[in-house]
Amino acid sequence: MRIVIIGNSATAVGAIESIREHDQSAEITVISDEGPMIYSRPMLSHYLAGEIDRARLAYRPSDFWTRHNVAVIADDAVVSIDPVGHSVETNSGRVIGYDRLLIATGGQPIVPPLPGLDLDGVFTFTRQGDATQLSRFLEGVNSPRALVVGGGMIGIKATDSLWKRGAHVTMVELAPMILAAALDGPASEMVCRLLRENGVDVRTENTVTEIHGEDGRVRYATLKDASTVECDVVVFGIGVRPNSGLANAAGLKVNRGICVDEFMRSSNPHIYAAGDVAEAYDLVVDMNRTVAIWPNAYRQGAIAGAHMVGIERPDPGGVAMNTVEVMGVPAMSIGNGNAPEEGHDVLVRLDESANVYRRLVLREGRLVGAILVGEIDRAGIYTGLIRNRIDVGQQRQRLLDGHMSLLSTPEQYRKHVVRGAGIEVSSAVWSRRPPITWE
Repeated sequence: MRIVIIGNSATAVGAIESIREHDQSAEITVISDEGPMIYSRPMLSHYLAGEIDRARLAYRPSDFWTRHNVAVIADDAVVSIDPVGHSVETNSGRVIGYDRLLIATGGQPIVPPLPGLDLDGVFTFTRQGDATQLSRFLEGVNSPRALVVGGGMIGIKATDSLWKRGAHVTMVELAPMILAAALDGPASEMVCRLLRENGVDVRTENTVTEIHGEDGRVRYATLKDASTVECDVVVFGIGVRPNSGLANAAGLKVNRGICVDEFMRSSNPHIYAAGDVAEAYDLVVDMNRTVAIWPNAYRQGAIAGAHMVGIERPDPGGVAMNTVEVMGVPAMSIGNGNAPEEGHDVLVRLDESANVYRRLVLREGRLVGAILVGEIDRAGIYTGLIRNRIDVGQQRQRLLDGHMSLLSTPEQYRKHVVRGAGIEVSSAVWSRRPPITWE
């Protein structure tokens, strides 16, 4: 069995560890347009802030490849997939055959086509190379002025890291509020206040229209409202889109991401996709969609890896989860935390003086989402209740007050956690995974 994996992040790790759990003889080749180091993307903000060094950025030890008998082709991008000939071709002209192929190409940063993108001082913030280059650039600038484009998770992390590096930061967000995809209004306002109180210039309903330079370097930017921002560096943190170009060109079924079934198989039975590039099942919203988070990427990779070597272990579905720390205050969204009040039972607790906010969303007595600011120590319990679809109707106040512990959870959930007894879920309340068809 020849297995080729495109990409070397969490999805690849999950696939490799799963394959080797069941099959020691399969030939595994990993092809990556980055270096051979396996690093933790969620830690990039800490790396840019100078809180950890390159060694602590590693997600797996440097001997991971050899211990798992994996051949690595680094710094060489796959440029095409031949689904008929069962091979891939790289930028250097190598042709590698496969029996099973896993596309784990992740997402690519969104950068609008603006004048001035070619200037020195323009960066994205999704890869180690981005963070390293940005860090080196900042070292050569006294009292740097940074403009961050985007107020979502990536933009907020970049802003916080740059602020920790001593930069004066201006952040622009096109939406009326920051973190609009993850938080509701009160939580967003709390995070925005924290930023502004610490000197960050936050401008909503605005964005960059042109970047201006002098001697090939960034000097200022023009915004949508015709105002200007003087800056030495511009960081695009708008978000990412699935890097599905290879799949499209190979004729696979692609919506926003690559369409996959419960085993991470694409519309071609020999080709799999997992991680940020895949459109997989979200059990909270009961539909397939892209959810670009690290735990999902690893889990989906493990499911794909197992199936490629004959182990049928279907994906139970993911739960969207995002975490960010702003000025030392954590903020987190789980599941459908910003769902509208109509059709849901919404519980809210707010303590502005302590920078604490909690929003819990229930549907038919079951927790389906949560937004947490300031206090996130019960996040694991909330996530477990959402994932296992537990009736928490009698524990509403405990949930809201944050006094929930494992002992106060419903008995069937405790049995599931402690003994792995399993939980029966009523199909009358929760629909099953939608069937996958390739027509």
